[in-house]
Amino acid sequence: MDEDEGAERDIQDTETPTENETRTDTNVTVAVGIVAQRNNQRAQDLATTLRETLAADDVAVTVDEETGDATGHESVPASAMGDCDLVVSIGGDGTLLFVAREAGSAPILGVNLGEVGFLNAVPPAEAVETVVPLVETLRAGEAIQSRRVNRLQATGDGWNLAPALNEVVVHGPQRGHGGGAEIEVLVDGERYANSHADGVLVATPTGSTAYNLSEGGPLVCPTLESLVVTQMCATESMPPLVVDADSELTFRVSGADTGYVISDGRNRQRLELPATVTVSVADDPVTLAGPRVNFFDALEKLE
Repeated sequence: MDEDEGAERDIQDTETPTENETRTDTNVTVAVGIVAQRNNQRAQDLATTLRETLAADDVAVTVDEETGDATGHESVPASAMGDCDLVVSIGGDGTLLFVAREAGSAPILGVNLGEVGFLNAVPPAEAVETVVPLVETLRAGEAIQSRRVNRLQATGDGWNLAPALNEVVVHGPQRGHGGGAEIEVLVDGERYANSHADGVLVATPTGSTAYNLSEGGPLVCPTLESLVVTQMCATESMPPLVVDADSELTFRVSGADTGYVISDGRNRQRLELPATVTVSVADDPVTLAGPRVNFFDALEKLE
């Protein structure tokens, strides 16, 4: 759960209940990107094994720059892997969040080296036997098992943050005593809450297992089409609220000089208050390839 890419928490996102398909044209070379958790020898070794296995079968394989520096293999930035037919993320949920942020237009397969692994369904011992058949299916021009996972989009006056796979947090100048703000929360124009608070968090169902859970929000089954709204240390708190995924959430923030909007604990937008922030499901979901994580098995690993 303590992964590298600035994600201090386990995370997931809303996934649609229907299976979607990823296709390539027949008789074309399949391009596979591999991103390994930084400073993790086990991840780098597995990346090397996967690369050598696929390259021996004439698959076009590249690794991210940090993995390339560590292993001596040809590399590209993770942000250049968006056109790959498949990107393999080796690490924890934080690594997959990084891959989704940098190369989210490509189907992503997660190999789990983390503690829980709500996004990464494949154990490291099964990585090769899972990836190779997927690549062969792509080379044959056939569909591979995949599913679309919603992300959140936060926007304001003249700005928008990169989509969040887990959660968006709106808060005052800092957490703790004297650091909050007045935050009014509206759901499709109807007021839900208005209170001084450290902040308010919007999570996807999969993200409900992460920051949302630590703030007292509910667990939500990841197959549901919904969002979770959870106040953070509000003086006049309301119970956490689950709303439809197509809801538009509006936050009116005041009562302090500055505030912040943070996407997945990584991307940050400073607010000059008063300010209005809108959060809704993003237009560009992430596609997770391969087997599905067993949500209830993963829950058993939570402490």
